[in-house]
Amino acid sequence: MDKFCYFGEMLSVDGDADAAVEARIRIGWNKFRKLVPLLTQSSMLHGSETWPVRKESEVALQRADVRMVRWMCDIEVKDRVPSKELRERKRLVIDDIILVLQQKRFGWYRLTRVVLDKGP
Repeated sequence: MDKFCYFGEMLSVDGDADAAVEARIRIGWNKFRKLVPLLTQSSMLHGSETWPVRKESEVALQRADVRMVRWMCDIEVKDRVPSKELRERKRLVIDDIILVLQQKRFGWYRLTRVVLDKGP
């Protein structure tokens, strides 16, 4: 058994976040199809504060996010519109998912520093 679900979070035996990232991308797509598209990033990044994220995981999250933005704007890859231009042109209020991930992780780091500095 290489991966398992623990309190709703996918964990892998080797300690990386690949299983969690895959599960969250799948959940994000499901939410995207059912709910408001702005909720997808929060469902894809749920619990990401503690993930040991590798570059491959960031790329997977970013690709899924860009596909969702393109789907919202009804723009296909063959139209050759860069993602940055697409966000600017459509005036989307959705931040880049990697930026959101970094902000969440930094917020978690700040919180743990405050708790550790206070001590027992």
